[in-house]
Amino acid sequence: MIRRVAVVVPAAEVEIARARMLELAPTGFEEVEHGDRVEIAVYADEVGEEELRAAFAGASSTPVEPGWQERWREFHHAVSVGGVWIGPPWEEIPGGGLAVVIDPGRAFGTGGHPTTRLCVELLAAQRRGSILDAGCGSGVVALAAVRLGFGPVIAVDVDPVAVLIAHDNATRNGVLLDARVVDALEEELPAIDLVVANIALGAIETLLPRLRARRAITSGYLAGEVPAARGWEVVEKRVLDGWAAHVLDS
Repeated sequence: MIRRVAVVVPAAEVEIARARMLELAPTGFEEVEHGDRVEIAVYADEVGEEELRAAFAGASSTPVEPGWQERWREFHHAVSVGGVWIGPPWEEIPGGGLAVVIDPGRAFGTGGHPTTRLCVELLAAQRRGSILDAGCGSGVVALAAVRLGFGPVIAVDVDPVAVLIAHDNATRNGVLLDARVVDALEEELPAIDLVVANIALGAIETLLPRLRARRAITSGYLAGEVPAARGWEVVEKRVLDGWAAHVLDS
């Protein structure tokens, strides 16, 4: 049985709650403002509800009425960033532009999250060349890179399911994507022009010293955080909805 599991937090604490919720519900969640408090909710089965209650002591749940799937769809809309339209398959693709279609029902990340939007926005401004998407999830950033003219594009993730979904999304978009199951924090990585890593800050700081790349775009952390690693210098920073992304040169 599917239930709507919700937690209400003070507005000042919403960024922390979002980060935690993103880990538990990577396919997306609802947000509703109630004055100085914000309700964050996700549709989950019994297992998902238990995980959410363990993470948020004050979580509450209610059974969902018929038609909840359509209501869920209402919270997933297309975005246009860096010259690329990124959206779900039920929305019409505008003609004449670059587009990436991602199904939020299967995605390990969609184009709507601020960190993804920041990565694609920064990516669009870079010199074209080879690229590695480290922690590719659904493959949305890698597919955007292909659309923007980067190549070759390599996408890696430690999760085999994420890599399978990245391949499926590539097929949906008519793109051949070199997506591989690789632990980027442990295994050897190829020499590359540019690396994009939209992952946790600690993982980024472990990853950077291992890279053979001239430039990196990093995100996946809050606006007050900055990745630090020997041999890398921050050259640009952007912030969106409380999240940050940086461009670093080696």
